[in-house]
Amino acid sequence: MPRVKRGNKRRERRKKILALAKGYRGTKSKLYRSAKESVERALKFAYVGRKLKKRDFRSLWIVRIGAAARQNGLNYSQFIHGLKLAGIDLNRKVLADMAVRHPEAFAAIAGQVKEVISKKQATA
Repeated sequence: MPRVKRGNKRRERRKKILALAKGYRGTKSKLYRSAKESVERALKFAYVGRKLKKRDFRSLWIVRIGAAARQNGLNYSQFIHGLKLAGIDLNRKVLADMAVRHPEAFAAIAGQVKEVISKKQATA
């Protein structure tokens, strides 16, 4: 079997890891083995962080929608249920943005939701 030295491939891989470790303190940015451990750990945290970011933003949107709904005489669950009954297909991101930047538009939607809920309660 022929001997494989891996000259260029090894150098390229190591350069890539050391480039990712640029800015780390001391050994972690200079020595390949330490840099590799640090970069792997950092990439793992970055991956998890991207998932947590989605979760955190959704909870922020829910808090904002709930606060705006309470100002309009509804709680969060009533508001979301009324949206579904009214056939209003707006996601939480858009609703939260409306609640913060355009409270009058949010109030109009809340008014529609109240009408739908009161009609449903009248028929039930």
